[in-house]
Amino acid sequence: MSTDAITLSAQQWATGFFIVAVFGLVLLMIGLSHFLGGRSRGREKNIPFESGILGAGSARQRYSVKFYLVAMLFVIFDIEAVFLFAWAVSVREVGWSGFWGAAIFIFILLVGLLYDSRVGALDWAPGNRSKPSRAPARAS
Repeated sequence: MSTDAITLSAQQWATGFFIVAVFGLVLLMIGLSHFLGGRSRGREKNIPFESGILGAGSARQRYSVKFYLVAMLFVIFDIEAVFLFAWAVSVREVGWSGFWGAAIFIFILLVGLLYDSRVGALDWAPGNRSKPSRAPARAS
């Protein structure tokens, strides 16, 4: 056997031992928690508990789509911060072309933010929309 085959065999044995050791450790922890864990039962133990407050209402209540929309906008503008951080780290290497690229990127984001603001995507509560008043028809 060559040294390459011996090295490869040793690496495979090490990886296999690691996988077996991880599974063994997981099974050991699950088994110990089963045997050493608490056994108290009762009505109070079966009640869902959150921050010391008993739950009220249904767990299946519906949320407005606005919450998800704001969350998506947050992710979009958060990724923008990552791009600008990378630009700030390499500002000396990219020079003026990088500056103008970042400026155009920021301008596009500002246009998107203004658009989102215009269409009401950033409104948390429904606005006071006045309904068009219907004037009574005049009899002629």
